[in-house]
This record gives sequence, C-alpha cells and structure tokens, in this order.
Amino acid sequence: MKNIVLLVCLFIGFNVSAVESGDAENGKAISGTCAACHGADGNSLIAINPKLAGQHKNYLVKQLQEFKLASQTGGKEGRNNAVMNGMAAALSEQDILDLSAYFSSQEATQGEASEDAVAQGSKLYVGGDLQRGITACIACHGPKGNGTSLSGFPDISGQHSDYIAAQLKAFRSGERANSLNGMMADIAKRMTDKDIEVISSYVAGLH
Repeated sequence: MKNIVLLVCLFIGFNVSAVESGDAENGKAISGTCAACHGADGNSLIAINPKLAGQHKNYLVKQLQEFKLASQTGGKEGRNNAVMNGMAAALSEQDILDLSAYFSSQEATQGEASEDAVAQGSKLYVGGDLQRGITACIACHGPKGNGTSLSGFPDISGQHSDYIAAQLKAFRSGERANSLNGMMADIAKRMTDKDIEVISSYVAGLH
C-alpha cells in the first residue's frame, strides 16, 4: 500500500512539474496574435513594444498573470495596460506557461547604446547615485543586464531604449506598480528625465 501511495505521489509530482514548465511547442503554435507587436520569435521591431525573446520564463509568467488580473479587476490590481489586458484576458494558466516557455527559449537580438549615453549611463548603472538615493541597477540586473530568474529580476540587456524609458516613467508616476516590494517605483521616483534617457540607452547596448 505504501508503495502504491508513493507511486501516486511521484506521478502527481511529475505532472505538476511538467505543467509548470510549460510546452514551448504549443506556445509557438498559439503565439500568432503576439507576433504583430512582439515579432514571431519575440524580437519586437517596434521600439515601444518589448522584446520577449530570451526573457526569464518566470518573469513572463508573472507579467501575463498580472495583465490578466488587471483585466479581471478593471485595472485595480495587477499590471494595467489597455492592450495587454485584453490579450491576456482569454489566456488559460497553461497558455501562459506555454507562451512563456516559448518566448524564453528564443534568442534575443542585440541592441545598441547611443555613444553620448555610455559614460553617464555606465556610471548610473554601476554605481547609482548615493546622494539622491538611486540604487545601482547592477545590484539586481547584474553586470550584463541579465537579471536572475529565481529572484524575479528581468533580463533588460539589449531591450529597446524607448520601452525601458516608458516603463521607468510609468514606475515613477505610479502608473505601473508591480515590481518586487515596490522597489522600481522607489528608484524611478528619484530619477530625472535625463537619468532615464541615458540609462535606457545604456541598457539597450548591454549584451
């Protein structure tokens, strides 16, 4: 009897693990509606839309779940975005896992930083600004901007500078409020428009 119970537990555990990992092939099959904004392989050609290719799967899952939550709560909870709320509303949890598995498995294209932004951007990214209470980006996103999957910090390397700037401004204004412990809002509210401009360009060139 104990052996049977053990086998059942192992079987259930295996299936839960398989579901949580997502099916990249199915994700590719259902990703057609994503392609218009994010590109067929997740490398968006539209600078205001983020590249999804190579992003940490757990981060993608979290964002899609929060867009869906916003669609269910009229934007009062989750991550509110008029376009993405509608796109995520009809997704099942398995769809979310599968799409995240697919896009995370793709290779991201590299971006390029403006030469004018490299010196100041590097200083802010690596050292922050203690006098103004701006935490160094490198502390969470790493020296190459890759972030970490387990901690939930996204890969921002090579991301479109327009998109990064828009998100920092959204965190600063409170329009976006779904970062871990609200840390991005706390950092962004201390940043000037010039800070955001140079750091967004600098990040685009990281790889």
